[in-house]
Amino acid sequence: MHRLDGVAPVIGPGAAGTHGRNAVDDVGAVQGVDGSRATRSGRVRICLVAGEPSGDTLGAELLKGLRTRLPGATFVGIGGPKMLSAGLEGWYPQEALAVRGLVEVLRHLGPILKIRSGLIRRLDREPVDLYVGIDAPDFNLPVERTLRRRGVPTVHYVGPTIWAWRPGRVKRIRAAVSHLLVLFPFEEPIFRRAGVTASFVGHPLVREAAEGASRVETREELRVPHTGSVVALLPGSRVGEIERMARVLIEAARLVHAKRPDSVFLVPFVTRETREAFEACVWALGARDLPIRLLFGHARKALVAADVAIVTSGTATLEAALAGCPTVVSYRLSGFTYWLIRRLARVRAVALPNLLLGEFVVPELLQAEATADNLAQATLNLLDEPALRGRLIRRFAVLHDQLREPRGGSAADVVAGLIRGGQTA
Repeated sequence: MHRLDGVAPVIGPGAAGTHGRNAVDDVGAVQGVDGSRATRSGRVRICLVAGEPSGDTLGAELLKGLRTRLPGATFVGIGGPKMLSAGLEGWYPQEALAVRGLVEVLRHLGPILKIRSGLIRRLDREPVDLYVGIDAPDFNLPVERTLRRRGVPTVHYVGPTIWAWRPGRVKRIRAAVSHLLVLFPFEEPIFRRAGVTASFVGHPLVREAAEGASRVETREELRVPHTGSVVALLPGSRVGEIERMARVLIEAARLVHAKRPDSVFLVPFVTRETREAFEACVWALGARDLPIRLLFGHARKALVAADVAIVTSGTATLEAALAGCPTVVSYRLSGFTYWLIRRLARVRAVALPNLLLGEFVVPELLQAEATADNLAQATLNLLDEPALRGRLIRRFAVLHDQLREPRGGSAADVVAGLIRGGQTA
């Protein structure tokens, strides 16, 4: 969801906004019987576009909330398996947009631009009452700007990380977005001061964490032994990330297992393609003897069950913290992309827990430091020191309070309010 993790400079939770109400009504759509906007067909029609798996999770939760608040509404656009299961009519495969890194995007630029222009043309032929771009700002903001100029209100879900890098993007955001939904409380006042109507809507991972099963129950469900060490390996949600991270994670697992023969490794995947890429690496390294359990989905369950996790930088670092799982964060990009991001970045940390808590709580091993030896040693340090794991878990608990959804101000509440032509939360 976030470029090189992309969140929060060191700003305390006291910087949260007032969550005031702001009318946004820049469309001339047909009014339904209940006063809500509707297309000429008489039914509310919303386009949602999520460009990657983390956005798919957010979009699925939003869809479920909207279906209860807007009965009879139809939803179209681009999403992954979770959004499709929640009722989205998919127009293009999400995998085509799931590319991270500047150099990596350039390699896939032609197909991405073709999808974007095709999406705009289809929305001209099949109008919608509202467009919701979920993260993926480089794809969604140009679409949002075009549609808003044509009278369609636009919502962007997940604030682009202007405080972390490329602050000049706020001008594009202000021109493209009718209402911005942000996941972190410090973001609302930042965007409001820049002239962008924004609402903090809480982070859905907090709700998922509160509703989850215990570690004992989760290990029983996953058939993981209650004795011995359990390590979760989260190599990323894109094939490109698997190609960069799988080898070093498997080699690190081998080193950990040599020191702790009772250890078990849980590796969740969001797509068949990423799982197959990881399996191919296991075979190539002759690592089939390692006790590696591959899971389809179940990332949260793997984190709850684990004593420690090695996580590829991204939203998964926050998911691990909210699951109460001590974490080692790692990432590799192309050399040029990493150099450029480091030159442009306005924050030192990349892991979400570190950024949100304003301190280096979890170790970050990036680029040249992301070696099997370093990852294995950092993991063993956490496994060998229960007191250190306990301190991390206590610090992670602070995040639950920071990111809890405001009452009556969920993402679905705001979007439904826009459709009804009323006030936003």
